[in-house]
Amino acid sequence: MTTALRDSTVLVIGGSSGFGFKVAQLAAQAGARLIVTGRHLERLSAAVEQLKAGSAEVVGAQLDASNSEQLAAFFASMAPFDHLVSMAGGFMGGGFLGADLAVIRQAIEEKLFANLQIARLAAPRLKAGGSMTFTAGSGGRPQNASGAIIGNEAIRTMVRGLAVELAPHARANAVSPTWTRTPLWDHLPPAEVAATEHYFATTIPLQRTANIEEVASAYLFLMQNGFVTGQTIAVDGGIELVS
Repeated sequence: MTTALRDSTVLVIGGSSGFGFKVAQLAAQAGARLIVTGRHLERLSAAVEQLKAGSAEVVGAQLDASNSEQLAAFFASMAPFDHLVSMAGGFMGGGFLGADLAVIRQAIEEKLFANLQIARLAAPRLKAGGSMTFTAGSGGRPQNASGAIIGNEAIRTMVRGLAVELAPHARANAVSPTWTRTPLWDHLPPAEVAATEHYFATTIPLQRTANIEEVASAYLFLMQNGFVTGQTIAVDGGIELVS
């Protein structure tokens, strides 16, 4: 059975740009009320204004999801809501021997433990029939993205456990995209971004990278389908099959 988003409240952590912003846009188009968080106030304010210009009912809140104290204070002030989408988590390069130990630790911390705290704080405020959807990742390998790979695998394991612990009250799932051109990469030289995109486009079986809406639509599916829980959906063009 499909659960409509109309008149529901959707919290998007990391919703000021990229996948999170597109999820917020699509949820608003489906009739949801939005709470959107972002780390950078200027970017968050611009996102909220753009969403409001599209007739969305939206509240913005500045939040660093990697800060435990900020997370606890944020959720303590939250009224019950229907759906949570978390974009929390970073990226890294380097294997187990070559990467700095602190970088590996940080990648795992941002992927697993930040999202675990989000889940623990959100669970008591999640309405019956609601859901949590987290973000993992596809396409890396342990030898070139060690901490990130551990974090991604941990997210997959976490949602399986959460699904059982939350049932039948609510659901938990994850989306696992591969590299996609988003504002996350805007700080890099354009030639480097183009080279990365070319690499993935020629490696992915579908011979292209995703667009942002193709990835965001998976989060909408998981929010709306009330009989899917404990799953991680790869939106990666099949890269895990060949790399």
